[in-house]
Amino acid sequence: MTAMAVIEESRTRASYPSLAGKRVLVTGGATGIGAGMVEAFAAQKARVAFIDIDQQAGETIASRFSPGGFHACDLRDLEALAATIGRIAAALGGIDILINNAANDDRHRIGEVTPAYWDERMATNLRHLFFAAQAVIPAMKAAGGGAIINFGSISWHLGLPDLVLYQTAKAAIEGMTRSMARDLGRDGIRVTTIVPGNVQTPRQEQWYTPEGENEIVAAQCLPGRIQPADVAALALFLASDDARMCTGHEYFVDAGWR
Repeated sequence: MTAMAVIEESRTRASYPSLAGKRVLVTGGATGIGAGMVEAFAAQKARVAFIDIDQQAGETIASRFSPGGFHACDLRDLEALAATIGRIAAALGGIDILINNAANDDRHRIGEVTPAYWDERMATNLRHLFFAAQAVIPAMKAAGGGAIINFGSISWHLGLPDLVLYQTAKAAIEGMTRSMARDLGRDGIRVTTIVPGNVQTPRQEQWYTPEGENEIVAAQCLPGRIQPADVAALALFLASDDARMCTGHEYFVDAGWR
């Protein structure tokens, strides 16, 4: 995409006045889809903080889109996570929007899984979403509402190989979303899941050859590769007041990959 094309595309992107000034927390915001979230919410004039384990990448993204917004943290460490979210909430005066994005889709085979690896994968891909939500809910209730957006994955809907633990966690996230939406709805807190398809990021490109990418595009209803900005566009809508009656469900941005 040329520089002029990027400029023209940015002019056609939706603007959500209700997001201006909102206090947004993104997990896994240093790379890939998460970095796209940080950029998109910052462009809406939201106050964006983000957590990531990657110090160098986090500082780079913060310097571009969210000065002072990066907080290094290993989300598998729940005490560190709670302390980090507490510091962020204190600095921002609360959190209105939580983007539970962080995950890791390392490949693995069933016969290689040990109890320790199971626990580590659930801590990486499922557990922290619940406890991050738990940490921000009191402030959201006090503010009269908020939005929690969890990230699922197309992978378990397709039954892709060598991802059994990742897909188990991602399937559970959709169930957790529905339960939380029911429990929190009367407090004005909406909970949704975004289910991305195969998004073109450096990490995903390590798993697929050009031929494999062509097969994915051929299986989509729409041509072309999904970009982080396409996923962020859905997150902006779901976080905004325009989506005030959207909760408890999953929303796909997968170009019709089935």
